[in-house]
Amino acid sequence: ERPTDEIVTDMANLSKKLVQSIGIEMNEIKGIGIGCPGTIDFETGEIVYSNNIKINHYPLADKFKEHIPLPVKVDNDANCAALGEYKINRHCASVFALVTLGTGVGGGVIINGKVFRGFNGAAGELGHMTIVSGGKMCTCGKEGCLESYATALISQTKDALETHKDTIMHGIVKKEGKISGRTAFEAAKQGDEVAKKVVSNYERYLADGIVSIENIFQPEIIAIGGGISKEGDYLIEPIREYVYNTGFNKHMTKTKIVAAQLFNDAGIIGAAMLAI
Repeated sequence: ERPTDEIVTDMANLSKKLVQSIGIEMNEIKGIGIGCPGTIDFETGEIVYSNNIKINHYPLADKFKEHIPLPVKVDNDANCAALGEYKINRHCASVFALVTLGTGVGGGVIINGKVFRGFNGAAGELGHMTIVSGGKMCTCGKEGCLESYATALISQTKDALETHKDTIMHGIVKKEGKISGRTAFEAAKQGDEVAKKVVSNYERYLADGIVSIENIFQPEIIAIGGGISKEGDYLIEPIREYVYNTGFNKHMTKTKIVAAQLFNDAGIIGAAMLAI
């Protein structure tokens, strides 16, 4: 809810402190990259539309240059994260896709080493494909988006807790002091049937979206990022099995579906790559 100009001031001040902390001058920096949720005009550095942080038609690059007069590149945060993960998957020569699970569902597609942005810069919004016609309302204003279902793990866990008093998820919540994305996974690993159903439903929605990504792009690698990706094979293996059994490609080399490796650093590394 803060004024965007104040946020940019904080970003610039932090950048100055970081440069100072490693003992170099600002004029030794070649450029600055910024990742931001929403639709970005990559050529001008304007945030055109952001549905989750409510910043529209804001000239971020120009505003940042008022504080630090260096070249500034701005891109969608998930595009930046995809670039970061791609950097450590250099053996992926043609198509790489990243799905990020957080406040929303972000996505980025790298083709031949470059971010696929479409003709207008708005491509790669993998979280806003429809997986349930007439389904839950998404923050983008449309019903049934993947984002509405693949970010609903906590709400699904809460619903299960309210209707099942015997699930061991209650004990986990009491111990941790809150419901988190880990709650259902931790209980499921201990054999809790209610938690297993929550996890299974969550994985199915996510897998349906990934099937579509595979069918459209046939990437060499699809990486799944965000905090929940730390569940590793417990999350990935059921998704991989579902995608391989239901995707259109049943006879040729399969897409590798893996957990992302950089977690929250992916977007930072990818933003730096914008400047490079």
